[in-house]
Amino acid sequence: MSIADTVATTARSIIPMELQIRGAHLYDKTRRIVTRTDGQVMFTETPIPPVDDVDLADIDLSNPFLYRQGLWKSYFERVRNEAPVHFQPNSPFGPFWSVTRHADIIAVDKNHKVFSAEPFIIIGKPPRFMDIAMFIAMDPPRHDSQRAAVQGVVAPKNLREMEDLIRSRVQEVLDDLPVNQPFDWVRTVSVELTARMLATLLDFPYEQRHKLVEWSDLATAMEQTNGGPSDNDEVFGAMVDAAKGLSALWHDKAARKAAGEEPGFDLISLLQANDDTKDLIDRPLEFLGNLTLLIVGGNDTTRNSMSGGVLALNEFPDQFEKLKANPDLVPGMVSEIIRWQTPLAYMRRIAKEDTILNGQFIRKGDKVVMWYASGNRDERVFDRPNDFVIDRKNARNHIAFGFGVHRCMGNRLAEMQLRILWEELLIRFENIEVVGKPEYVQSNFVRGISKMMVTLTPKQQA
Repeated sequence: MSIADTVATTARSIIPMELQIRGAHLYDKTRRIVTRTDGQVMFTETPIPPVDDVDLADIDLSNPFLYRQGLWKSYFERVRNEAPVHFQPNSPFGPFWSVTRHADIIAVDKNHKVFSAEPFIIIGKPPRFMDIAMFIAMDPPRHDSQRAAVQGVVAPKNLREMEDLIRSRVQEVLDDLPVNQPFDWVRTVSVELTARMLATLLDFPYEQRHKLVEWSDLATAMEQTNGGPSDNDEVFGAMVDAAKGLSALWHDKAARKAAGEEPGFDLISLLQANDDTKDLIDRPLEFLGNLTLLIVGGNDTTRNSMSGGVLALNEFPDQFEKLKANPDLVPGMVSEIIRWQTPLAYMRRIAKEDTILNGQFIRKGDKVVMWYASGNRDERVFDRPNDFVIDRKNARNHIAFGFGVHRCMGNRLAEMQLRILWEELLIRFENIEVVGKPEYVQSNFVRGISKMMVTLTPKQQA
C-alpha cells in the first residue's frame, strides 16, 4: 500500500462516518458548480425510436428510459441476435461491453479470476469519496470472508424458523387491504412487506422500518451511477441519516452484548461475532457499504417481484386462471416471476486481463456489463421467453440472482417471501386487477415498478 493510500485509510478510520459523507457532499456540490452542472439533470427523457431505426453500433443499453418506455425487450433481442457481445464507446457512463446471452453471462459471472467485481458493480461511478466498499464489489478471498459473516442469517434452519413470522406479517398486511376499490399495490403491499422483513433481518426499530426502504431507494437512484432522477443533496442527506441510524444500532447491539445479553441471529449480531467483520464499525465507509448492500439486496429483489407477479398474471390472465385452479403451482411460479421480472437488470465487471468472449476481443480494464434482464429472455434457453408461464419447466434456470461466488445469498429467503404472499393471496381474493398502466422507476439498474393501482375482489364466503 502506498503512503497516500495508508494516510487515506487511516483518515477514514478516524474521521466519523457522518463527517466523511458531509465532506463528499461538499466536494460533489463544488464539482457541479465548477463544471456548471449544478442543478442540471444528466438524463432528459425523450421518445426512444424503434430498435430497427437505430444503427447497431449506436445502441446504448444503458439508457434508463429504455426500461421506463417499455422498449428494452426489442433492443435486447436485436443485440442478442446480431451482436451478443456488443461494444458501446460513447455512453454517458463511458465505454462498455454488453453481454446479453444467457450462456455468455454465466461464463463471465463465474470467472472472477478474469472478470473482477471491483471496484463497483454498477455501470457508472459514484461521486468521489462515496465509493464505499461492499463485499458484492470485492473479489475472493476478501469477498468470501465478509459474505461468510452474514450468510448464516439465511441458513435453512433460520429460514424454517422465520417462515411463521413472515406468514403472520403477510396476513396482517393482506387482512387490512381495501377491497373493491383502487389502491397502490406497490406502496401498500410490496413496500410494506419489504420494510417489515428488512427490520426483522437487521433487528432494526420496527416503528422506523420505512427508513430502510427510503435509504435503499436513494442509494440506487444516483444519476451518475445508473441514470436515476436523483437529487444529490437528498441522497447525501439520506446517507448521513443511514450512517447515524446504523452505527447507533451497531453500538446498541455491542452494549447489550457486553451487558450479558445473548447475541441474536440478525445481521448486525452476525457481523459482530465474526473475526473478519467484528471491527467493521472502525472501517466506516466499508461498514456503511456492506449494510447498504444488505438493505438494497433485501429490498429490490423481493419488492419488485411482489409487484411484477401481479402485473404478469394480469397480462397473462389464462395463467391466473390456471393458478387459481391449482394453487400447488405457486412454488414453481415464484421462479417464473423472478425470471420474468428480473428485478436487477445487470451487474458490472472489469476485465483483469486481455480475453476473448464469444469472438470479441476484450482488453484489460474494459468495463463488461452482464445484462441479466436479457439473459432471462434468451430464446436459446427459454421457449416463448416474453410469455409468463407459471409451470415453465426450466424457470429455475433464470439468472436473476447471478451466478458463481456472487450469487445472491438471500435467494431462498426472497423465494419464500413470494411463495407465502401468493399462498395467502389465493386464500383471500378471487381477483387482483391492475387498473391503468403501472409507473416505472427511472433506472438502468433497478427494474422497478414505482406505482401500480389495483382492485381486489374478495372470495365469496361459502
